[in-house]
Amino acid sequence: MITITHGYANVNCIRLHYAESGSGDNLVILLHGFPEFWYSWRRQLAALGEKYHVVAPDMRGYNLSDKPARVEDYRLEVLVEDVVGLIDYFGAAKAAIVAHDWGAGVAWAVAQKYPERVSRLAALQVPPAALWRANISLRQLLRSWYMFFFQLPRIPEWAIGRKNFAALDRTFKETVARKHTFSDADIEIYKEALRRPGALTAALNYYRANVRRVMSRRNAKGEHDRRGETRIDQGATGSDGRIRVPTLFIFGEQDFAILPATVRGMEKHIDAPFRELRIAESGHWVQNEAAEEVNAALLDFLEA
Repeated sequence: MITITHGYANVNCIRLHYAESGSGDNLVILLHGFPEFWYSWRRQLAALGEKYHVVAPDMRGYNLSDKPARVEDYRLEVLVEDVVGLIDYFGAAKAAIVAHDWGAGVAWAVAQKYPERVSRLAALQVPPAALWRANISLRQLLRSWYMFFFQLPRIPEWAIGRKNFAALDRTFKETVARKHTFSDADIEIYKEALRRPGALTAALNYYRANVRRVMSRRNAKGEHDRRGETRIDQGATGSDGRIRVPTLFIFGEQDFAILPATVRGMEKHIDAPFRELRIAESGHWVQNEAAEEVNAALLDFLEA
C-alpha cells in the first residue's frame, strides 16, 4: 500500500507544503485548483505512486503553504516559477505535470515558458488561455460569472465564508455529475483548509491577479503592461505560444463552469503528440468524480 508523506519546500522566496508518494527518478507534480489543495489528488497520489515519485503541493496561498498578502504575488508568471522551483528542489531536470483548474492554467504556462523542464503535460478541464479566448462565447461568459464576481474586494470572502462555508457544501454537492463524490468529511477538510488565516483571500487572488489579463487579447501578444513586465502567454516567451511537449487533455463534459465548445480545437495549439479523453458522465471535479478513468488514462499516458 502506498504511503503519503508530507514535507515543505523553500522555493521562489516562499515555503510550499506538499504531499508525496512513491519514489524513483521520474518526478510527477500534481497541481490543484480552486478551492482545493493537495487533498484533491489523494487518489492519484495512491495510484501514480506505485510507479512514480509523485508530489502534490499546496499551491501558494492554500492550506499549509505560505500566503503572500499582495494580489500581484499570485500572477501567473510568479506561479510558474513556483513549479520550476519545485522541480529544482527535488533534483530533477524535468517533471511530468498533471494539473486541474487553476493548476492547469499554471501548467500550460510552464510548458510554454520552460518546455525543456516538462516531460509530459496532462491538463484537466481548463484549456490554454489562447484557446479560451478563441472559443469564448456569451454562454461561456455567463457560466464564468463567478470569475468576475471574485474581482470585488471583501464581498466574495463574505459570501463564501458565511454560514460555516455553506458555499462549499453547495459546490461539492450540487455541481457534481456523479452524486456523493464528496463526503461530508471531505468537505469539512476543504473548509478547514480555507479557514486558515489568509487562505480564502489568497485563493481568490488567483482570479484577481489573472482573469482580466487572460481575457485580454491585446495582452496575450507578449506586450508589456504599465509596469513594464512581459506577460506569459502567446509570444511572451519569444515563441508562438504553442505547446511543444506531449500532452493529454481530460475533460468531464458535465462541467458546470466550462462548456464543451470552449475546449474545442485543442490540437490546433499543440505541436507535439496529443491525446484527448472526454468523460461524458463527469463534471468539473474530474479526478474525484471519475478517479478510475482518470488514473487509467494518466498511467497509460505517462508510460507511453
